[in-house]
Parts: sequence; structure tokens; C-alpha cells
Amino acid sequence: MSKQHQTQESTEVLEDVEVKKPWRVILYNDNVHSFDEVIFQIIKAIGCSQDKAESIAIDAHTRGKAMVFEGEFEECFRVDSILKEIELITEIEG
Repeated sequence: MSKQHQTQESTEVLEDVEVKKPWRVILYNDNVHSFDEVIFQIIKAIGCSQDKAESIAIDAHTRGKAMVFEGEFEECFRVDSILKEIELITEIEG
């Protein structure tokens, strides 16, 4: 098999593979909400433990932002909507 033929086959295989990039909900730090408010809303949005929600809230506070959720766009949109119920600053990245 010639090198050109191998390259052509490799390219064709790569084109058939669909690479799905995960979507992420990012929570930004703000000075308006208390930790308790943020923790409660994170639990409501993703159904995690209090410890996990506290960890996310602390990350957002110390680093300026934290990833709350990663998954399909529709689920990210749902999570984002719940966080925004109390006007938390969020973004969906993908």
C-alpha cells in the first residue's frame, strides 16, 4: 500500500469519527450572595452533597470561578437556569 493511499484512508477514518466536546456550567464569584445561598442553589441544581457544593462554592470564591457541572448541553442549560434563579453569575462553555 502506498503512503498516499494510507494517508487518504486515515483522513477518511478521522472524518467519520464525531468528537463531542463536553459542555460545562461555570459559576463565577460574586460579593452579593452568602455561601449558604450559593451552596443551597448548587445542591438544588445538581443534586450533590453539601460537602461537594461547599467545595464548588469555595473554588468559585478563591479562584474566581468553578465548574459546577459537565455534560450534555440540555442538562447544562437546566443547571444554569436553576443557578440563575437567584441571579448567580454563570456561563455555559462548550
